[in-house]
Amino acid sequence: MTALLKRISVDPNVCFGKPCIRGTRIWVSLILDFLANKMTIEEILEEYPQLTVDDIYAAIAYGAEMTRERYVEIPMRTVA
Repeated sequence: MTALLKRISVDPNVCFGKPCIRGTRIWVSLILDFLANKMTIEEILEEYPQLTVDDIYAAIAYGAEMTRERYVEIPMRTVA
């Protein structure tokens, strides 16, 4: 996982400090949004040919690492 996370860059002078794939201005959150919306890895690579499969996995690894530190509050749905 450490090798994958090295593919992520956070620089306050690039994209307002948002985590990006190293050497690009492609936000990790954009990749995760694509995946959450059922876009395939192949479709993402077609749209962004400068990315690699490992870049996509790095975005997933970064998201996984962030959930170890933070959480998003999701309202509980009551069952009637």
